[in-house]
Amino acid sequence: MKKFILLSCLLFTQLAAADIFRVFREADGSTNWQWIANFSSGIFIIALSLTIVRLFFSRRQSHRYNRELEEIKAQLELRVQERTATLRRSESYITEILSSMPLMLIGLNNKNKITQWNHRAEEISGVASADAIGKDLWKAYPDITVTAGQIAQALEQKSAVTIKYSQRGQYHFDITVYPLTDQTDTGVVILIDDVTQKVKSETMLIQRDKMSLMGEMASSMAHDINLPLREMLKSVRTVRQGLTDAPFDPVALKEILEDSVIRGQQARSVIENLMEFSSAGGDAKSQGNIAEIIDHSIELAEDVLSVTSGLRFQDIDVTVDYAENLPDFACYTTELQQVFLSLIRHACNSLGRIEDDNHNPAIRIAVTQLYDDLWVRFHHNGVMISADDQQYLFESFATTGKTNNQYETDQRLSFTHFIITEQHHGQIAVISDEAQGTTFSIRLPIK
Repeated sequence: MKKFILLSCLLFTQLAAADIFRVFREADGSTNWQWIANFSSGIFIIALSLTIVRLFFSRRQSHRYNRELEEIKAQLELRVQERTATLRRSESYITEILSSMPLMLIGLNNKNKITQWNHRAEEISGVASADAIGKDLWKAYPDITVTAGQIAQALEQKSAVTIKYSQRGQYHFDITVYPLTDQTDTGVVILIDDVTQKVKSETMLIQRDKMSLMGEMASSMAHDINLPLREMLKSVRTVRQGLTDAPFDPVALKEILEDSVIRGQQARSVIENLMEFSSAGGDAKSQGNIAEIIDHSIELAEDVLSVTSGLRFQDIDVTVDYAENLPDFACYTTELQQVFLSLIRHACNSLGRIEDDNHNPAIRIAVTQLYDDLWVRFHHNGVMISADDQQYLFESFATTGKTNNQYETDQRLSFTHFIITEQHHGQIAVISDEAQGTTFSIRLPIK
């Protein structure tokens, strides 16, 4: 259209420069106005036709654009509806998860107004969700143990705050306050977990393990007491029989009585050791020296250990090798003495089962320091521990599934394992070979 107007202007400009009516003049020079009118009408009709055609195509194009826009609009509306439905499903799913959680879940905004209150919260508090939403936490549920200061602490630190709340023997709760720091509106989420049954079950397991460990230790002590008492009774019967027989042999009777005195002292040492251990059971950790603890355990072994095979502790070659400048460390001294006494008892019983008369029973103890740990290597050349027995060696005799005859007390070291791993956060492992003997490796943290 613009081109047509431009060409028309140029045409009339050229005609204006000459005689624009020259083509419409008669032979006598007069102007034929009818021809001019017809020509102008034709030009106008042509221009109008072109304009109409242009408008027609423009209208068609606009209709096409409108249809495309309507289609795009419909697609966008459909996508929005799908996204909205997806968001609603996700919101419903998340809400259902929060409502079905076995924990008490409470959401608060920055004004401590309740925004979330799940089914578990309704069950514990007795307050319906509709009555709690939008209200102040402590007005809606005055019995809650969370304080405003703890919520403020979580918001200030921007980290979770964990609270343990319990009434001994009645109920136990684990409370966690999570701050919402990535949201436009700040607030917190409070999770309250009723762990009463869990704590009771764990307490029962701990008590059972303690009773099992104490039973193992008592059985070992009874074993150490029973042997000397049995020998004492045997000696008394021998003396009684000797007094009635003739001739009377005072030298032999004196030897028997001296042996009875030694056995009695041995039994007394076992009882004194047990009393010392029980009296120190509630003491806190103190600084101790591993070399002194092992030396004292060896001295105790000389006084209290008895082996049914007849092997005496004095017959065993015991050597120790301590690295220089071993540091003192925080430990339960009496408990560690019982650990090494149990290992020595275990070694003595293994050594006593060797039937080779040419066998030289030996115990080797070496202590080294590696970084922040003390390493104790306890080796003996007695009867090896089978692979099956190694699986049960550190388990409580109450949980091994074996009878006393199949798995005897002197073969168990669950008490030793408990003292090393639980009370001193260390490790103990065993390697046993028929040719090389048995080696216990113990790691004790210095710090």
